[in-house]
Amino acid sequence: MKKKLLCLIFLFVFILSDVSIIDTCASELAVSAECAVLMCVDNGEILYAKNADLRRPMASTTKIMTSLLALEAAQYGNKQVTVTEKMYAEGSSMYLKAGDILTLKDLAAGMMMVSGNDSANAVALSLADSLEAFAKIMNEKAREIGMNDTSFVTPSGLDDENHYSTAHDMALLMSYAMKNADFAELTGKKQEQVRFINPKNQIKTYSNHNKLLKTYKYCIGGKTGFTKIAGRCLVSCAQKSGVTLVAVTLNAPDDWNDHKSMYDYGFGFLESVSFEDFDITIPIDVVGGCENIVNAVAENSSRAVLPKNEKEKVERTVKLVPFIYAPVTAGDTVGSVTYMYNDEIIAVNYLVADKSCEYMEVEKSFFESIADFFKGLFT
Repeated sequence: MKKKLLCLIFLFVFILSDVSIIDTCASELAVSAECAVLMCVDNGEILYAKNADLRRPMASTTKIMTSLLALEAAQYGNKQVTVTEKMYAEGSSMYLKAGDILTLKDLAAGMMMVSGNDSANAVALSLADSLEAFAKIMNEKAREIGMNDTSFVTPSGLDDENHYSTAHDMALLMSYAMKNADFAELTGKKQEQVRFINPKNQIKTYSNHNKLLKTYKYCIGGKTGFTKIAGRCLVSCAQKSGVTLVAVTLNAPDDWNDHKSMYDYGFGFLESVSFEDFDITIPIDVVGGCENIVNAVAENSSRAVLPKNEKEKVERTVKLVPFIYAPVTAGDTVGSVTYMYNDEIIAVNYLVADKSCEYMEVEKSFFESIADFFKGLFT
């Protein structure tokens, strides 16, 4: 219980402290996009921003949200969806027909591979009574993620004057979505086979529209989008040497190269560093135990993403409880190691008891044991 409480406290402090923006001169990185953001998934830092909070239509990058909701729902049972004519939609398509039966995961594949508007509608109408009701679910999820400048109206991203987002919000969405294992696996595939439940034995292979998966070796996922009003939109994710970045461009004539340039900048700027605390072995007095001490040792190592060559500026602070009451169980939290950079917490590791220690079986009273303990401190 104590360990859980400590974890929650440090997590709360970490969340409050780790989201900052690094000011970047526009001259350092030129992109064609009207709006763009480069975000570090590991610590929430924005490395590059151009009109990051300007509200714009985001076209089919909307399907990141729709696919995520489908995959989250599938975790509670991969629901079978029967296609109806109400699910048809104009534009890009999986070419579903009324009577087809697929699972939520297969519909998500249709969205992430070929941007199926019909599969987006199928998901929406299987999880809600109407497209309007599903849009409400999308917007509730957006608020949960922190997308405060986003309004979803359609599950597919087809144009509507009240359907919009920002480059910053879409970066938040992709960063959140990539923490879902099913989404991360799906979005990183160059193609996916979909096995229809009906027609029985029908199998179709869909190829991913995200060219970065083939042309940029560090790309691990993303979603394209285009309408005449929105222009070319692209949300992608890349990973290199322990650093994970998300790039977003809205209305970008040269989006593929925009993303490559932003990633090259980001990976050239950041590095993942490890903090090894296995050198720590600190004795802690045990009150009322069969042994007088247990040792505080590191639970594991920790990592953080920093600007390159800045590790020496990180400050390490070790905190321990002054003593601990028996019984002690190996692995009980007895302290912490906190790493600070620019007055912000960037990593926390926990110190734990290296062994168990039972009550001391004596006929002394509890208060006598306490008195003996403090006597021992002064003799």
